[in-house]
Amino acid sequence: MKLVTAIIKPFKLDDVREALAPLGIQGLTVSEVKGFGRQKGQTEIYRGAEYRISFLPKIKVEIAVSDAITDAVIEAILTSARTGKIGDGKIFVHQLEQVIRIRTREIGDEAL
Repeated sequence: MKLVTAIIKPFKLDDVREALAPLGIQGLTVSEVKGFGRQKGQTEIYRGAEYRISFLPKIKVEIAVSDAITDAVIEAILTSARTGKIGDGKIFVHQLEQVIRIRTREIGDEAL
């Protein structure tokens, strides 16, 4: 099992969710986060004054998946979250040792 974590632009969330639905993804966790990478923030003008925004708003999507569909999930995110411009985000893949559904006590792939 894997935990796929994607940091994406906020307006791409619906596209990513729709791309994951045909793969049978039944649940995901979404968090509003802030950060920067190579973008190093941006400069904005507000009421005639220029100021720098160091941390840009992003969305963190976390999905626990079985090993069998990990590559398909990654490809779906890559395709749906890409704008071709700097700041599209990153995908991280972590090994999951164990998953347990609290309600039924199911373990492993059955708990997903």
